[in-house]
Amino acid sequence: MSESATPLIAFYRGEAGDHKGRTLEDIWALSPFWLEHTHDYVQWLFPIPEAGRFNGFAPLLSEADRAAFAADEALQANQRRSLDVMLAFFGLTRRALIIEALPELNMREHIWLKRGGHNHLRISRIIRSLHLCQQPELAAAFQQAMIEIGTTQGVVSEPSVDYWREANQP
Repeated sequence: MSESATPLIAFYRGEAGDHKGRTLEDIWALSPFWLEHTHDYVQWLFPIPEAGRFNGFAPLLSEADRAAFAADEALQANQRRSLDVMLAFFGLTRRALIIEALPELNMREHIWLKRGGHNHLRISRIIRSLHLCQQPELAAAFQQAMIEIGTTQGVVSEPSVDYWREANQP
């Protein structure tokens, strides 16, 4: 780990593991089943300054971390790859700033399309983290896609949509 790197930045650079020793690449390689039923990795992939309920071991996004993301395109690229992993999990795909549903998107296999649930909290976190980690255009594209797809192809509740709208704030 670089002397000046925080645990989060070292994780995102591939120099260290998370609180369980998993590397960024280890998490990228996990199955959709694992991504659904494990709750302590999203905080590492999409950090925010506030503590979450599910992982007291995850680092909080500091001003130093935000500055590192601003200065290092490789960190931003790795976070985009983390987003791509989550998009595939959600039944979506991305080309630059265009996020679309995959043909196989359905409510039975992609439970984020249903009312409530922990995936709606994950979506809020992802929007906020992308914005705070110097990728506001991508945060806005992800936010818009989730609102549009969630309300036209699913039954996402208005409170969830409101949280997603509010998540893209500084």
